[in-house]
Amino acid sequence: MKIVLAPDSFKGSMTAKQVALSMQRGLEKVLPDANYLQIPMADGGEGTVQSLVDAKKGELLSEKVLDPLGNLVTAHYGMIDDGKVAVIEMAEASGIQFINKKTSNPYIATTYGTGQLINAAINKGAKTVIIGLGGSATNDGGAGMAQALGANLLDKHGNELSFGGAELKNLARIDISDMAKELNDVKIIIASDVTNPLTGKDGASAVFGPQKGATPRMVKVLDKALRNYAQVIKNDLGKEVEEVAGAGAAGGLGAGLLAFTNAEIQPGVEIVLKYTDFKKQIADADFVFTGEGQIDFQTKYGKTPIGVAKAAKEVDPNIKVIAIAGSVGEKIEELYPLGIDAIFSCVPGVVDLETAINNSDQNIQKIINNIGRLIQVMTLK
Repeated sequence: MKIVLAPDSFKGSMTAKQVALSMQRGLEKVLPDANYLQIPMADGGEGTVQSLVDAKKGELLSEKVLDPLGNLVTAHYGMIDDGKVAVIEMAEASGIQFINKKTSNPYIATTYGTGQLINAAINKGAKTVIIGLGGSATNDGGAGMAQALGANLLDKHGNELSFGGAELKNLARIDISDMAKELNDVKIIIASDVTNPLTGKDGASAVFGPQKGATPRMVKVLDKALRNYAQVIKNDLGKEVEEVAGAGAAGGLGAGLLAFTNAEIQPGVEIVLKYTDFKKQIADADFVFTGEGQIDFQTKYGKTPIGVAKAAKEVDPNIKVIAIAGSVGEKIEELYPLGIDAIFSCVPGVVDLETAINNSDQNIQKIINNIGRLIQVMTLK
């Protein structure tokens, strides 16, 4: 019997690799003779770097960069495929964890540190850079990232703009003559399931700005600034990014990457499936176990369990896909026609969040062990 363990991380609790290990420990107690294969997964958000580094036996590196408020911090990124491919989570440098209610200010928050990570990866020899766009604290359209890569964003007097989304209202001209020529030979893959455009009622400022501290008035200012940014990009770079699906991801970083680099947007989980050779590895599997911290009807919108389930069924419709979650929400019946055969919560009862997080390992092992016993009963001759 071949069992594949392909979970996402349980946010704030366990990495994808740790979840896979817990799953295997629970199953081995009742199915000791099974052939186990761990393939830690992610969907472009938190854990993407670690999952790909683990799956590809890559290297985790660190770099001193600026956080969203301009403070110096240490951020990590991964190198895989013999250093040809870099994996970056923008949140490592520009994430919402660097701000709080008192310090959050999307007017000034910058993606400069993300640009520094891209530079570091290219200097290490990466020819492909995968960038996960989840968890940003910024609303600058990737302007800071572009400045870190050498772009000059100038006002009408020819002065360089300061950091932050509000500054983009003063953007008059873009000069890319100082950007490294090596960027032309680097492929940027944007890992994101966000389909929001850059501006408008569904844009970066309106939808995600309030999460980063933007008041209704600030949303209007930021949206107007991003409109100006998009217009100058169109005029000076010849690229239309304002209405592109996904341009609004990470406060418009999607738009910035599309404008200033050789970038394309792909669903995060599909990127991870590709770079882990998932379909090839699960050939002849009988069961695939997946999961994440929360599973509900929203899981169908490109989250890891659905990506894993669809890929497994494409390999063999008879592979059984079982999903484990810390919390099981509403309308999970919508997930069954999409490839998941069964969904289980690993939380044994009503407990507070801290207790659930602290007991994640043993809770996963317990539920997985019970599922293993059911498999044993069902497969007895």
